[in-house]
Amino acid sequence: MKRNHIVYRIVYLTAALLLGCFSFGSSAQTSSCNKTVYLTFDTGNMSVAHQVDEILKRQNIKATFFLANEKTYRGDFALDDAWKPFWQELAKEGHHFGSHTYDHLYFVKDGPKGEVFEKSQFGPKAGMTVLYNEAAMCKEIRRVDQRFQEMTNQPLQKIWRAPGGKTSPTLIRMGEMCGYQHIGWAPAGFLGDELPSDKYPNAGLLQKASRDIQDGDITMAHLGIWSRKDPWVPAVLEQLIINLKQRGFCFGLLPAAHKKSADQSK
Repeated sequence: MKRNHIVYRIVYLTAALLLGCFSFGSSAQTSSCNKTVYLTFDTGNMSVAHQVDEILKRQNIKATFFLANEKTYRGDFALDDAWKPFWQELAKEGHHFGSHTYDHLYFVKDGPKGEVFEKSQFGPKAGMTVLYNEAAMCKEIRRVDQRFQEMTNQPLQKIWRAPGGKTSPTLIRMGEMCGYQHIGWAPAGFLGDELPSDKYPNAGLLQKASRDIQDGDITMAHLGIWSRKDPWVPAVLEQLIINLKQRGFCFGLLPAAHKKSADQSK
């Protein structure tokens, strides 16, 4: 009987110790998350799209994606049916999505009568500078929303990002009249994945972002980029997430009630 009592006490104390450790670990993890950063990705050439998704799943965090019908490394386009399963999977995982304009329109300058000049990178008017009024600009932003709903049966969040972050008050107002809030990124949130890797090596980009990102910052990278020989993903992304977690960051989704540097460009 005495022996059974001793065994019982050992089991009880062990269980209590384990429970205490678990509780401490959970509370420590919760209390250490006292800042928020917003990871965002533009489509780009999609060459690391699946790797980005795998990293986000492994780290159990969500991000916001801005979609345009850009040419991919496979020779097709990011909003083609071939990419439908990818967008469906991201939507199912609970990420958020915004428009990056369907044909990836770059703002050139303000035009007369509240219009803007835009230069499309893709589509039937690729390379041409065209004058857009509010209705035409709204249609370009909404085309991504319509296409996303066709692929996933859910709408975009009512947010958009101008390619290159190039905007004017007139262009911002056009988006707002169409019902879409413009989202840029913080200066420290420019993660440099499109910069030449010989001048901006991955180690330096990782160190800079890990050190400089602050509470409320929005970051920006791509799901693949043509201009960098030494890919930023996966070399930087996962370790950056780990470093930010260690600094006490949570990872939020856009739109958010309180954002910092929502309309900063690089």
